Amino acid sequence: MNSRTQRPLLILLLAFALPVILAKLVLSFELYQGGATNKGQLLPANLGYQQLGLDNPLPGRWQVLYLIPANCDELCQERLYILQQSHTALGAEMDRVDTLIFINRESDTEAPLNNDFHRVTLDKPLTAENPLQQQMLVIVDPLGAWVLAYPGVVDHQGQLLQGKALVSDLRKLLKLSRVG
Repeated sequence: MNSRTQRPLLILLLAFALPVILAKLVLSFELYQGGATNKGQLLPANLGYQQLGLDNPLPGRWQVLYLIPANCDELCQERLYILQQSHTALGAEMDRVDTLIFINRESDTEAPLNNDFHRVTLDKPLTAENPLQQQMLVIVDPLGAWVLAYPGVVDHQGQLLQGKALVSDLRKLLKLSRVG
């Protein structure tokens, strides 16, 4: 082959090989940060009711969990209100989601709970790795796997933003789910 026929062949080969080589390098050196659209904190795949030693109170249903703290102060009461409003904001999809309020021995039993909430009394103490211990809201899928957690916030604006994030993530999950 002479240089006249080699040159187009080399250019053609580079045109197809160069993007593949560049992509491999970018991925190998972790230069690409994949985009995530969820606003909550993704929980480990092996975290669920069974792994935490709890019984699933509503199997086959999407759930939002919250543990009432020992002292349900103004922020706690606002969080309960945001939970109720978030559930209502789901509109037609709200029938697919249940809000569960967990109550244990340390929980404030005087907390104003809405009738829309399902109350679950815990007999056993929660382990330290349980997200509910850190006052998180947790989304649970119909199979009992704990999917997303939302850490506790300390101001009114944070509560509102977290409510919007919860509704946004729930809408996406419900749209993509074929279960529940």
